[in-house]
Amino acid sequence: MSLLMSVPPNLVQSIRAFRINELQEEAARLGHHFLYAHPITGATKQQVLGLISEAFQFPKGVGKNFDGLRETLTETMSKAGEQTGFLIVLDQLPNTQKFDKEARETVLDVFRDAADYWADKKVPFRVFYSFE
Repeated sequence: MSLLMSVPPNLVQSIRAFRINELQEEAARLGHHFLYAHPITGATKQQVLGLISEAFQFPKGVGKNFDGLRETLTETMSKAGEQTGFLIVLDQLPNTQKFDKEARETVLDVFRDAADYWADKKVPFRVFYSFE
């Protein structure tokens, strides 16, 4: 039985009761890309986006703005070839004066846009997140 049986194929949700190592194992079992970022040390938007981009091994410069991240998660990854699916964990998004609730929601909106993009292509794109 799949760990993700009750989870829609394209969503962004709190990690809740899921364990990161189990999600990683499930991604491997399904043949999906597993992308993990732990950006808690970021204090600003650029730092948080930079940490996510570095963890995902994206090209330098992607971490400078939300549009660059959105494009990399969609168009750039699509142009890289056929994709089987993605399982992404954003572990401990920070809560700082310069990376506040609004910035966290904007990051999650970027991932929601990417989930919609991949849904149109019938490619699973699941994102699990937690906050500091």
